[in-house]
Amino acid sequence: MAEMQVDIVGVEKKIWSGEASFVSARTVEGSIGILPGHEPLIAQLRESGVVRVDPTDGEPFHVAAFGGFLSVTAESVTVLAELAELASEIDVAQAKDDLREAENAGSDTDDQEARVARDRARARLQAAGESVES
Repeated sequence: MAEMQVDIVGVEKKIWSGEASFVSARTVEGSIGILPGHEPLIAQLRESGVVRVDPTDGEPFHVAAFGGFLSVTAESVTVLAELAELASEIDVAQAKDDLREAENAGSDTDDQEARVARDRARARLQAAGESVES
């Protein structure tokens, strides 16, 4: 099985590092799936999104990633996020509370702060495998 080195790093800490057979992420240009041997590229991650990693050992997992960049070479993928959180570490109850607060605070679509908070809460819930009402 072909594999590539994957590193997911937040500003404050390394989130995960290991070998994987597939990575997907949402960039400002759209969604991208990466397999070993992918063309080199650098892409800006969406402000709030979910990165999926299929490690060569173990089950696929998700990471909520907020801002940053994705760097791809034929042998590796590096996610450099402003903030990142493994799905297994997400406090789902807190994320639901954060989503409710953001939705109540920012019914005006021009409220940038409320929109960012809402998008981040949704990304955290999606990464954790929770349904998110639109």
